Amino acid sequence: MVTEYTTRFSEIQELEWVAKPNSAKWSKKEVLGHLIDSALNNHRRFVVTQYIQNQNIVYDQDQWVALQDYQNADTRALIQLWRLLNLQIAGILETMPESVWNARCDTGKNGEELHTLEWLAADYIPHMKHHLGQIFDLPIAI
Repeated sequence: MVTEYTTRFSEIQELEWVAKPNSAKWSKKEVLGHLIDSALNNHRRFVVTQYIQNQNIVYDQDQWVALQDYQNADTRALIQLWRLLNLQIAGILETMPESVWNARCDTGKNGEELHTLEWLAADYIPHMKHHLGQIFDLPIAI
């Protein structure tokens, strides 16, 4: 999936990447930035939760997108970062021992919201597909 979408990203013109549906919505480039942030935070969850349970690993998605100024970042660099992070996550999930799948991570912003690594892994792909659907203007169900 990562390779397929990396190739498809090259079909999008720069003007399409930066166009905003309205001032309150993210551009395609900012959505890709959000997917990078999701990968970064989930990467941390997948690694840390294997040796520390109930760690609070949370982020404010709007702040992360704004503070990193994805709108003005190099699109090709963002695509490569997205690709590499997701290949790394795939490797982590493939080698993660079954004995840690029930380890829990706190993803709550305002208190405990515990999820198992198994749940986080199962949730990661539908979340990504939802946002890839936004980038490619496709109705991709979660």
